[in-house]
Amino acid sequence: MLGSGHSFSEIAGTSGVLLSLDDLPPVFEVASDRRSVRVGAATRLGHLAEHLHQHGLALHTMPSLPHISVAGACLTATHGSGDRAGSLASAVKSMEVVRADGSLDPLSGHIEGHVVSLGMLGVVTSLELHVLPTYDVEQVVHENMPWPAFTDHFDDVFASAHSVSAFTDWRDRLDVWVKRRTDEPAADLSPLGAVPADGPRHPLPGQSPQNCTPQLGVAGPWHERLPHFRAGFNPSIGAELQSEYFVAREHAREAVLRLRALGDALATALRVSEIRTVEADLWWLSPFHRRASTAFHFTWAPDADAVRVAVRLIERTLAPLGARPHWGKVFATSPEARYPRWNDFRALAATTDPHGKFGNAWLNRFFR
Repeated sequence: MLGSGHSFSEIAGTSGVLLSLDDLPPVFEVASDRRSVRVGAATRLGHLAEHLHQHGLALHTMPSLPHISVAGACLTATHGSGDRAGSLASAVKSMEVVRADGSLDPLSGHIEGHVVSLGMLGVVTSLELHVLPTYDVEQVVHENMPWPAFTDHFDDVFASAHSVSAFTDWRDRLDVWVKRRTDEPAADLSPLGAVPADGPRHPLPGQSPQNCTPQLGVAGPWHERLPHFRAGFNPSIGAELQSEYFVAREHAREAVLRLRALGDALATALRVSEIRTVEADLWWLSPFHRRASTAFHFTWAPDADAVRVAVRLIERTLAPLGARPHWGKVFATSPEARYPRWNDFRALAATTDPHGKFGNAWLNRFFR
């Protein structure tokens, strides 16, 4: 199965048959109680967000990019940031799946093994997502926070607003992007030494901020502030590779210190790194399975050899903290030991797709 194609691992495969749902009729059905919406699997998040906002509704979170598909995001546990915000997958209430035998299977209730399924259990044609009333957000970039203040007050920094991200090169640069709901108290990071930016910023130094969502404390709809990049514009920088690792929240400070010690070693390959927080969920293959987590994202130069070296260094460094990788990013070591329900998922995949129709070489390496 192919979502929007925004993957840096080989989760969708590089050969054989790729199946896209882009030509299916659009689906957008708001429940009578206005607490959920059913949406077509191929719908891009940016389009979904616009429709929700027009109906006075919202998602609890958004990832950095609104360009990706709803199903692709949910089935890989793609996420935004927020101490109280789970991944997009945590919003899934029910789903419809075409199984390997061609039957249509409506799923609700006990779906812990089915949501973050990496496309292995069938063709997800629609999902029902929990929604909430729409809200406004203002975004302020705080630059040059001192590292000691950040590590000593990590919890305070990430509790300061609805969504908080920190961008760093793991050496000198440390900027904190604060996205505050306007119905919540204002954040004040000045006691920690950070200075509000005097103009719009791009997460990657030296890049034009014209593709980024509005900053400087100008309030606007949730879907026009929570992503870092605007729908309809090129995201990030384009030619790049990405990795991301998740550690349990209680290990956040130690993880920061360990990665900080790698700053010089990562400099050749690294363009920018982002730190976020994500709430726990119940899905078996979610990196946030039963543990609130801190996310460490790496945007790399498009140099596969240099990235391979950097990734192995990071994985060795974070291994004692039980780091789990993002399924759609570059990683090297099998995460099997990090997931208590790993074998349960393998058994579920063998039952629902006994002949491996929805597998590929990359997925089969882990689960067949």
